Amino acid sequence: MPDIPEQTYLLGIVALAAYLLGSIPFGLLVARMFGLGDVRQIGSGNIGATNVLRTGNKSAAAATLVLDALKGAVAVLIAKAAMGEAAAQVAGLAAFLGHCFPVWLRFKGGKGVATFIGVIYALSWPVGIAVSVTWIAVVAIFRWSSMGALLAAGLAPVWAIILGYGAGVVLLMALCVLVYIRHSANISRLRVGTEPKIGKAKSG
Repeated sequence: MPDIPEQTYLLGIVALAAYLLGSIPFGLLVARMFGLGDVRQIGSGNIGATNVLRTGNKSAAAATLVLDALKGAVAVLIAKAAMGEAAAQVAGLAAFLGHCFPVWLRFKGGKGVATFIGVIYALSWPVGIAVSVTWIAVVAIFRWSSMGALLAAGLAPVWAIILGYGAGVVLLMALCVLVYIRHSANISRLRVGTEPKIGKAKSG
């Protein structure tokens, strides 16, 4: 059996722990806690905050948003404190993948926007603020949650460069690609004008 460098071994542990943390399906758990049933049987069937909002319970949606963001942030902060920037970035990617592809739900998870933002805040809070403001502004103007998420993700690497977080640009580009892949159906609907706006029930 080949020797595994200690640093690689530890990063593997970080990745696994962050993945498991990221895979906690808070949307599903919160919806059940609020007596809203199985969120996978509502709207788009997604376990994220946007779909929880389609139940009409804003408190449940807000709780889901915060918890999904926190699991990404916590994974990054613990890894950063223990092993530094490289481990923090590994944890961020793993937590995001855990949310999108949770082992507990047969790898059918959310689209990762809240976890994505939580990861960014923990890596670089100025970039996190810029990304959040981008998302909020787009949603406020156009009322499309998916458009806000897509533009915020697309601009994240740009904000990182502008705000001096060059070390995270490659990771943010990778996360951006994953966000776009997870939103492929939304992109198709945006192109033909059938994407539902916030406040209107339908898939997403």
